[in-house]
Amino acid sequence: MLTAALAGVAAVAGLATLLSPGASAAGYSYERGPAPTHASIEAASGPYPVSRAFVSSFSVTGFGGGTIYYPTTTGEGTFGAVAISPGYTARQSSIAWLGPRLASQGFVVFTIDTTSTYDQPASRGRQLLAALDYLTQRSSVRDRVDATRLGVMGHSMGGGGTLEAAKSRPSLKAAIPLTGWNLDKTWPELRTPTLVIGADGDTIAPVSSHSEPFYQSMPSSLDRAYLELNGATHLTPNLSDTTIAKYSIAWLKRFIDDDTRYEQFLCPLPRPSLAIREYRGNCPHTS
Repeated sequence: MLTAALAGVAAVAGLATLLSPGASAAGYSYERGPAPTHASIEAASGPYPVSRAFVSSFSVTGFGGGTIYYPTTTGEGTFGAVAISPGYTARQSSIAWLGPRLASQGFVVFTIDTTSTYDQPASRGRQLLAALDYLTQRSSVRDRVDATRLGVMGHSMGGGGTLEAAKSRPSLKAAIPLTGWNLDKTWPELRTPTLVIGADGDTIAPVSSHSEPFYQSMPSSLDRAYLELNGATHLTPNLSDTTIAKYSIAWLKRFIDDDTRYEQFLCPLPRPSLAIREYRGNCPHTS
């Protein structure tokens, strides 16, 4: 009888593990979707069908509205989320390609407009956080979002705003500045895992005076990485780019979802290639 009882307990425990989408032998993570491959995260779209919701600037405060892209499925629980800011003088259309591409991999993605196209990084950082607060508290998809698993991204001035947002809200799980621009070059306060993406041909925010100092100033104990795109310019993040998408997906999955299946794309460090001029980082990751 004791043997039968123990077998029953084991069976129930096994069933619970199978039913929990984030369960793993190493502990709980928020795994979403099938096991990843290089091909799957380089693809133009992932495994999830995507819907979108438009957010009018007149219905929000603290930022300029935008578009929410989200997986249509409701069968896997909530998803992590990321807000993305455009660059100086730009609108959300300049970074719109990231919305469906990231959402199709299992994220809720909010590409935003800012209150002014001339906003500086500190303002853009505040607006990214205001957008996340709207997304998790008032938006039509708030029930699909896990408010404890949030990240920020941004291009150019929005990349500088990404750093500002991470500095202001260390509870963020991931930050990715894309050819970021900021007069502040030192970020020892950051506690958010950060992937800095620069471009070798950037003449507006040269890596030597922006992306590289950003990365080098972060705590060595922080999960951080520096990816310098090969044959790229300041405006490369405004067009669909497989390298940006691939490593952004891997970074967001690894740190927003704590999905260690994506560690393989970040460690060992990617080597220089036709697409990558340089990649630096700490491996293995500690978070």
